[in-house]
Amino acid sequence: MTLRLTVEEERWREHVARVVRHSPGLIPVVKGNGYGFGRADLARIACGLADVVAVGTVHELAGLPGGSTPIVLTPALRPPEDTQPILTVGSVRHVRALAGWRGRVVVKLASSMRRFGVDREQLGVLTTAVRDAGLDVAAFAVHPPLAGTDDEHTDDVAAWLDLLSEDDEVWVSHLGLDGYEALLDAWPDRRFRIRRGTALWHGDKSALHLAAEVLDVRPVRAGTTAGYRQAVVPSDGWVVVIGAGSAHGIGVLADGRSPFHFDRRRLALLDPPHMHVSMAIVPAGQIGPEVGDVVDVQWPLISTSVDEVRWV
Repeated sequence: MTLRLTVEEERWREHVARVVRHSPGLIPVVKGNGYGFGRADLARIACGLADVVAVGTVHELAGLPGGSTPIVLTPALRPPEDTQPILTVGSVRHVRALAGWRGRVVVKLASSMRRFGVDREQLGVLTTAVRDAGLDVAAFAVHPPLAGTDDEHTDDVAAWLDLLSEDDEVWVSHLGLDGYEALLDAWPDRRFRIRRGTALWHGDKSALHLAAEVLDVRPVRAGTTAGYRQAVVPSDGWVVVIGAGSAHGIGVLADGRSPFHFDRRRLALLDPPHMHVSMAIVPAGQIGPEVGDVVDVQWPLISTSVDEVRWV
């Protein structure tokens, strides 16, 4: 093992179960790196929670277990061979890109994020194009930004309801448990479903621990050089070689600090993370890790490729 994610399974599953209970119509999201758990393993869990599971792109459809219908969140400019997935369209050009494919689509509606999504004045044009292409509309979707409050995100959703039929299913995201409950209470005759990813899988961070093994410890002298980039060693001490690097998605934090901690102390980097290792420096006189010890890693799991997931 070099980089390991340890999951306190009971606590983690209790959180997931709580979110499921308070999210009627839940659509679990399993995309990218599978939120650090691995997409294949997380998809098996997600398929046990709902009849529809969301992935990021058509390239993430491979290997999904059966039992749930996949929804692809990003518009596809080339259709898959399979007609089972529900694809996303947000413009007439997205519909044209699916020429010859026969399946179901979710129509993406523009939000304040101003990413892809049809504007109000073009909704009729798009739905006509979908119908003329022989596609079925499974739902309409609104994707508010991460920033903002539940009230602001609800406003993004509410702005579309007057243009949709009460029979139309509306998929939403980025609403907290209370915010989604308020949405359901405000429009009890509407059919809503909610997509959840980070809030579902990472909502209880105390159940998750990211750590890496120390692979080597070497004495160094001030003024000598070490590392891929031959950094000048600032003081006598030890170079600590940590088994996590850019190949795992690990880098320096946005403020330039090291993501590694040992004994409640941040380890300074001698060299930026590269491929499968990082090189930290421990000055003489300080207690540092030994070979085989583990150091804590402060890094977003959505951009981390771990070597091992351990459920405890």
